[in-house]
Amino acid sequence: MARERLDPAVPGQTLRRRALRSALPVVAPLLASALLLAVWEAWVRARDVKEYLLPAPSAVLVALAEEPGRYAEAARLSLQAALGGLALASLGAFILAVFMAHSRVLERALYPPALALKVTPIVAVAPLFTIWFGFGLAPKILIAAMITFFPMLVNTVIGLRSVDPRAHDFLRALNASRWQVFWRLRVPSSLPYVFAGLRISVPLSLIGAVVAEFLSGSAGMGQLILIANGDFDTPVLFGAVFVLAAMGITLTATVAVVERRVLFWHDSSSGI
Repeated sequence: MARERLDPAVPGQTLRRRALRSALPVVAPLLASALLLAVWEAWVRARDVKEYLLPAPSAVLVALAEEPGRYAEAARLSLQAALGGLALASLGAFILAVFMAHSRVLERALYPPALALKVTPIVAVAPLFTIWFGFGLAPKILIAAMITFFPMLVNTVIGLRSVDPRAHDFLRALNASRWQVFWRLRVPSSLPYVFAGLRISVPLSLIGAVVAEFLSGSAGMGQLILIANGDFDTPVLFGAVFVLAAMGITLTATVAVVERRVLFWHDSSSGI
């Protein structure tokens, strides 16, 4: 009888456990970040560190609150360049990966130029892009695309080749055309690898946009950091770094959510 009286509470306990389990991935990093900021604040105040050397988190928050529009506009410009470059790189990488995945000869011919593009220093190319395309959005998009192209290409090629041989043989036994095999087998099989490439490329696209703004003098988060550094305004500089970190985390989390929705059928979605 006592056991029966406890049974109605079991569903409520299960719901609480599920809610706690689902909230843990969000709460844990927030608590860790809050602890880090608290230690930072306490250390700066205890050691009386000068603000131009290392501002306290409270000073950074004041700088963010004083000019939110300035940060929002700079973030918008950098995000526009980063997403534009990521989209351009993803499209170009997918098209090139289709040819490389179906031909070893094309892979041997195209892989060295793609690798050369990867190892080319951005600081050497960015001034040329500025000379060729001006000081607008185009050079920033191209630099962001340049830094994200190679990870997307490699992951997409591997994904297009990572097909289940039994599924491939089954489709061929049904007289499926190469086009049908491509869309019904190769593309779905490549999606986990494509999303893995996106997880790598999203932060890189922001880095590319900021570096382009450093070198081209265009408005954005890079230019905001450059101006704050020249003025020894470290609270504004750290505020820009905080905004960039929040942008990168948000974009990466968005990719993870989309990946979970698209790849609900794949084993990798259970670990996201």
